[in-house]
Amino acid sequence: MAIARALAVDPLIILADEPTGNLDSRSGAEILDLFDELHEQGKTLIMVTHSDELAERSARWVRLRDGLVESDERRT
Repeated sequence: MAIARALAVDPLIILADEPTGNLDSRSGAEILDLFDELHEQGKTLIMVTHSDELAERSARWVRLRDGLVESDERRT
């Protein structure tokens, strides 16, 4: 529901904190497919996750440790 509310105003940037954290695998996959579509539309998605599997879908990884940037990688 929070994702639907956020998208209702057609934002250019979407902030997602653990977007699949409390979802079953099917619902989580649907959210990630939606994020892929939004990215293709030119939207910027900033996602916080503890899941490396989820992060690997991203074009850029910024890892934080103790509030500091540990690494910043662009991925293809």
